[in-house]
Amino acid sequence: MTGFTVDPWDPGYAAALAAEALSELGATSAELILDVERPAADWKPVRPGPGVDPPETLLVADGVRRIDARVWVADADSPMPLPGIAASFAAGIVRCGPGGADLAEIEVARSLISASPYAPEVKTTHATYRPGRAADSSMEELSLALQRQVTQLEVDLAVRHRATTGDLLLVDGPLRGRTHLPNTVGYIKTHHTAYLPPPQSAVVSALAPGERTPVFLMGTSWRRHAWYVRLPVRSSTPWAGIARCEASAELEPAQVVRLADELTLALPPLAGVDYKDPRAPQNLVPIGGLEKLLRHHLGDPRLLYRALRTASQG
Repeated sequence: MTGFTVDPWDPGYAAALAAEALSELGATSAELILDVERPAADWKPVRPGPGVDPPETLLVADGVRRIDARVWVADADSPMPLPGIAASFAAGIVRCGPGGADLAEIEVARSLISASPYAPEVKTTHATYRPGRAADSSMEELSLALQRQVTQLEVDLAVRHRATTGDLLLVDGPLRGRTHLPNTVGYIKTHHTAYLPPPQSAVVSALAPGERTPVFLMGTSWRRHAWYVRLPVRSSTPWAGIARCEASAELEPAQVVRLADELTLALPPLAGVDYKDPRAPQNLVPIGGLEKLLRHHLGDPRLLYRALRTASQG
């Protein structure tokens, strides 16, 4: 037997479990309440029992973003122009049910983001970029401001689409900023921090496909219920096929346990396959398909870049 294993994800992506998470195992500063579903000392893999069914319809929401150009924005309060970004972003919802998956809704938006309050609306021959505000001119803050717009677009889309339905909604990524949405779960594919102490983390590694950990409550800068689930996977690496799910901290324990069981049944049939997706199985088939469709709807980046250049010279 060799002394190493190969992470199943394509090396062009971060590993499913980041190295820093392994080195900090058990050292997280997050607030943890481990006995939501069962005592911490009695943690073991959970497989949904009889009487639990997957949701009849599962809505999957995702968003994508792309920087079309770096820009400089004139500012009356500064002797120098301020850096910014012109970005395109999109969000969509896929409806998964007994008959398969179909696109429910999609929306594309564009923004010119800077720290300047004087950022203009930029109209080009191919698209209009509406002004957006960042806290400062650092690339980190510009990126955060863009991500907030992506999240808000996903929220708006979900609220509009679910005005007449109470279907379970799975959002790709943490639930932050969307905890107010009813019947909604965040889905995290990559693990940068090992939140659980060693005894409970060992339960994660011991999960078989189709099993989950007990539900626990965690708090960093915000609070939420969470659990880990393993999807079907051929790799033997400790966290291969592991995803983390998040639900509102306002839910009663019985509600979130039921939700966790339903999703544990619903997710394996949607798992990505490694010969089609380098982030399989965590990158669910509906998410992978929606990401490709959304990127296509962002438009040709070279065309948009040239249009922005032309507009800036006008």
